[in-house]
This record gives sequence, structure tokens and C-alpha cells, in this order.
Amino acid sequence: LANNLPGSVIVTDPVPNDDHRLFDLTRVISDGNNSALSHRLDRLYAEYAGTTAVGRFGRQAISWGNGLVYTPMDFINPFDPSAIDKEYKTGDDMLYGQYLQQNGNDLQAVWVFRRDLNGKVTDEVDTIAAKYHGFAGNKEFDLLLAQHYDDNIIGIGGITDVGGAIWRGDITLTDTQTDNVTSLVTSLSYSWIAWDHNISGVLEYFYNGFGQTDGDYSPAALANNPDLVKRIVRGELFTLGRNYVVASAMIEVTPLWLLTPNVFVNASDGSFLAQLVSSYDLKQDWQLLAAISIPVGAAGTEYGGIDSSVAGKQLSTELNLFAQLAWYF
Repeated sequence: LANNLPGSVIVTDPVPNDDHRLFDLTRVISDGNNSALSHRLDRLYAEYAGTTAVGRFGRQAISWGNGLVYTPMDFINPFDPSAIDKEYKTGDDMLYGQYLQQNGNDLQAVWVFRRDLNGKVTDEVDTIAAKYHGFAGNKEFDLLLAQHYDDNIIGIGGITDVGGAIWRGDITLTDTQTDNVTSLVTSLSYSWIAWDHNISGVLEYFYNGFGQTDGDYSPAALANNPDLVKRIVRGELFTLGRNYVVASAMIEVTPLWLLTPNVFVNASDGSFLAQLVSSYDLKQDWQLLAAISIPVGAAGTEYGGIDSSVAGKQLSTELNLFAQLAWYF
């Protein structure tokens, strides 16, 4: 896509690379207009593990926050909310530390090292963050403090039970040097039995404080929202609007077959992405993952297709089929 739309303000690199990471652990074997072949290392680190402390340096991944689909507190390298395979996360080069308290609380801290556009290692593009996770009775809470590129971020989140359901949520406040931006996610998850099948459902709301307020996703409008664009290009955000709702239900058809319908709704423009995911354990150590994703929306909406700034081309999500056969060893 990036090869075909080089002038678009929100198209990211077509092939994963380490141009902005501390270490270059990626090699591109071939890169054409419609295909690419590369290999990379996403886990390579030295570790110290003691009774109450853990320390690691090198290529690794970290996930923070309580959002099940949208994750405003997980800004270092989050998953795309509509990604099918979320089993393995892309790594970054960082120094990581964790201190465990006897009561179960813990403090985590990271320093992510990066290179700027000129390839220079500089703290101007680093991330330094700390998160405290604690328990209060049957409730859990998170406190976050971070410096991320030029931004200062504070966050708070928590988990509790409500009438048999689990209520999760996070709120972040970002000081972008020009504005204070609030984002939040909140969800309810509940499990039940229907028609002799186990079902786990999730309903989640996400407010993207960086999103477009008026539903105008034209190149000119996006160019006037650099805080949104740079987060999309860096792979921190995947949404253009302000308000999103996702509904999901994982159905245990058989003990070996899970079927999960999902719908991702842009509540601001009415467009949505419908998705059906199937996970089947063929036999021990073998799993078949398959999915179909169908975008629905009028032209000019997020899922219906937006102007790419290149004549005759639109940025849109087409009907997508996904299949993956995994062997664990």
C-alpha cells in the first residue's frame, strides 16, 4: 500500500524495519510492489531474575493497561485492535525492570531507546515510563507516569467485578506541549452458558482524544491534526475518529473449536468492521486460525474508504480473508 500511495499522510512503512530502533535485527530479502520477504529477531535480551526483582536489556515486548481491544495505556507498541493473531507482539529495544512486593503489588519501569529520522540515537525520541500495579481487596489498580517522545503522560486504570461481570478501564492524560489530551477505554466482560455452549462476551467503549472531531478524514483535515497522524505513523494508534464501540463473543462450539464474531464500530460516522474468527485445534501442537473481515460504510467514512490524496485511489479496508496454520514445538 505504501508503495502505491507514497503521498498519503497516514501510510506506514510497507515492511517492518528497525530504522528507528536501537539495534538493527531485521533483514529485507526482497521487497516488491505486491510482496515482501524479510526476517527479523523480536526477542533477544539479557536477563537477571531474582526473588523480588527482574531486569532485562535488549529486544523485548511489554503490554500495559486494562483495555481488551483498545489500549490507550499501551502506547509503546500496541496491537492493531482488529488484528487476528495477537499471540506474538513486535519487540522494541529497552531496559526493563520489575520489583515485586510481598503483598502482590509490583512496580515496572522501562526505558525504550530509539533513533531519530537521521538515524541518531537521542533521548528526544525515547520513552521512559513507570507503572505501579496494586490490589485493594478484590479490586486492582494501575498508576502510570511516562515521558514519551515530547509528551508527558499520566494514567490510571483498574479492574473490579460488577454483578458477576468484570469491569475494566483506563484513563490517560497526555501533555503534548500544545494541548492536554484525554483518552479512555472501559469495558464489561461476562461469561455464561447458552444452548450448552460456553460463551464469553465483551462490550468495550474507547474515546480517542486525538481523533478527528467532525468526521472529516480528508488529507487536508488530517494534516491539520499532526498529533493524530504521527501516532498512526508510529503504530501507536489505529483509529481516526473519537468514539468507538466494539462487541465480541467467544463461543466454544466444541472443546477444540472456538468461534468469535466481532464488530468494531466508529460511533462518530456509523461505519464498522464485521469480523468472524475461527480457532481450531487440529491435534496436539497444531492450530488452524482463520478469519473473514468485512468493512461496511459510506464513502468518506473510516471503514467505507477515505481520500488518499493520490488521484484515483482511496484508503480503505477491503474484504479480507486470513488463514494461519501454527505448529508449536
